[in-house]
Amino acid sequence: MAVHDLKVWPDYFDRLEDGSKPFEIRKNDRDYQVGDVLNLQEYEPGPDEYTGRYLVKRITYLISGDDVLGFALGLRPGFVALGLADRSQSPSSGK
Repeated sequence: MAVHDLKVWPDYFDRLEDGSKPFEIRKNDRDYQVGDVLNLQEYEPGPDEYTGRYLVKRITYLISGDDVLGFALGLRPGFVALGLADRSQSPSSGK
């Protein structure tokens, strides 16, 4: 299990916080795996600063654009869709 510190813009952070966006689409430059923890830090790009708000999520599901299914669903190679849950919830067995 790895821990990843990630920036999240305010609009996306709000949706992650209220639960209406239980996923992230990311470039897979960190070898994300089911069970990894994401420290999501709200980041304001205009003034180029962190706001101090953060969430901790666990990757429960992963679809890769490098796989046939992920590519067929529209993910570009090198990108992943990450299913997220609160850190206390256990991951599923999917990849």
